[in-house]
Amino acid sequence: MLDYAALRALAAVAQAGSFEKAASLLNVTPSAVSQRIKNLEERMGIVLVIRGNPCVATEKGEWLCRHMENIGMLERDLLEQLPSLASADDLTERVTVHVATNADSLGTWFMEALSKFAQNSMYLVHVAIDDEDHTADWLQRGRVSAAVTGFEKTVPGCRRVSLGSMRYHATASPEFVARHFSSGVNAESLRNAPALTFNQKDSLQTRWIAQTLGADITCPTHWLPSTHAFVEASLSGMGWGMNPSRLVHQHLGTGKLVELIPDTPLDIPLFWQINRLAADRLSGLTDQVSAVARKHLPA
Repeated sequence: MLDYAALRALAAVAQAGSFEKAASLLNVTPSAVSQRIKNLEERMGIVLVIRGNPCVATEKGEWLCRHMENIGMLERDLLEQLPSLASADDLTERVTVHVATNADSLGTWFMEALSKFAQNSMYLVHVAIDDEDHTADWLQRGRVSAAVTGFEKTVPGCRRVSLGSMRYHATASPEFVARHFSSGVNAESLRNAPALTFNQKDSLQTRWIAQTLGADITCPTHWLPSTHAFVEASLSGMGWGMNPSRLVHQHLGTGKLVELIPDTPLDIPLFWQINRLAADRLSGLTDQVSAVARKHLPA
């Protein structure tokens, strides 16, 4: 049989990042939390928590945390139907739902969906950020229950909903274009003009170049891990970047930004994938994500 007191301790440590904070959440002592997790690890013969600052769950630990997330949702459903079974603490306990998304979605449309869901739900939300080509890995490794992803194939054990496409424009300030692309946008000028890159997983610049010029070019780049910093850096003439249409539409209209090559957007299809075990109980979240995506993402 599973030791649910130990599993709750594990989930609390993974969420809070320390044994002391987990103890406060569970209203027990830190030594009790430590002992419960130690006993569980000895019983299973594997490490479940990497002790550090913060403490983080291992891959196997993450699977157990998602199991407890599902158990928490089931218990909430049960107690809502049979409130006589619940103590006052049970009725106020909040379940945290873990989801993953790419930064550009979070910075443009996804927050609207999360906010509408949270306003009408007892669930809390923990959002993880990764590139849209990699958020499916979070689902596959059991680190989240749902994800906005560019991975078109249905992740095993999940349900998939098509959301539409995130549209990007290769943009820069007029001064930047005049300085670096006076002879046009071509392979030679792109090899010398500084680009903007989110992180090592960001391939939007190379994908746009391949789509538009049919070339494989490595550009000099500034590294900026922020959706809104991309726009500010483009406006200031720091570099050219692939910016979401929703964030630069007004700037393109006023001429503060221009497309490197007019009418050459890059569309990245996005999908909502959610673990089947959580899908029914999180149908409200799926409904909000789908509705907001229909409003903001091209089909």
